[in-house]
Amino acid sequence: MRFLFLAAALAATACGPAAPADAGSIPEYGYQVVHVYPHDPLAFTEGLFYLNGYLYESTGMEGQSSARKVRLETGEVVQKHEVPEQFFGEGIVAWKGKLVQLTWRTEVGFVYDLNTFETRNEFHYPGEGWSMTEDGRRIIMDDGTPQLRFWDPDTLREIGRLTVTANGEPVANLNELEWVKGEIYANIWMTDRIARINAKTGKVVGWIDCTGLLSPSDRVEGQTDVLNGIAYDAEHDRLFVTGKRWPKLFEIRLVRKTGQ
Repeated sequence: MRFLFLAAALAATACGPAAPADAGSIPEYGYQVVHVYPHDPLAFTEGLFYLNGYLYESTGMEGQSSARKVRLETGEVVQKHEVPEQFFGEGIVAWKGKLVQLTWRTEVGFVYDLNTFETRNEFHYPGEGWSMTEDGRRIIMDDGTPQLRFWDPDTLREIGRLTVTANGEPVANLNELEWVKGEIYANIWMTDRIARINAKTGKVVGWIDCTGLLSPSDRVEGQTDVLNGIAYDAEHDRLFVTGKRWPKLFEIRLVRKTGQ
């Protein structure tokens, strides 16, 4: 299932599916918390990005899915579009005044007006939809496999693919994506790790270890789920991360691990 809860997530992390055994040859980064912001603890975060002072977030689960505009400083939802209950909302991306949202297994995506959140149209794609970001020219989409799909942002048609590898081995469970300084950042589902991916080669050029970011006291058994959600404020060079049903969103600064 796409929505394993904390116990399963921690077990999976312990098994280390995110990277090959020789991942030590790839630079490892920890984090320094710069600021902590409130986050809706009921938001099952699937997509996240920062634009013009606000966070835009997509939430999942059938009957609970939405696209929303959120005030960063307070976590207040200032605008919201409810997704029809038969769909499980997934990643979102903005492009030329539009907000594009994926769904999980229904092969249907939605296009909204970025300002009004009114539905403009829907589109279709093969396979699962997990997350999206954009590099200024293309939409970058993933489906939980080691492959990234590249789409024409105007037609929403696929124009290419790239396999993500770490030390020559495919990296599965690519989840929420963000374009950061010419690299693709990707949450690795069921882990506390984020991959930094070379957008031309697909090679992982760094691992970000977010272990311990959300304290045990902030977790609710049976509710708090995995790390998922990356947003980047390019103007002020701020990196934000959160998780599914996390009560907090963190601004972090990357710190190279010693001995790397």
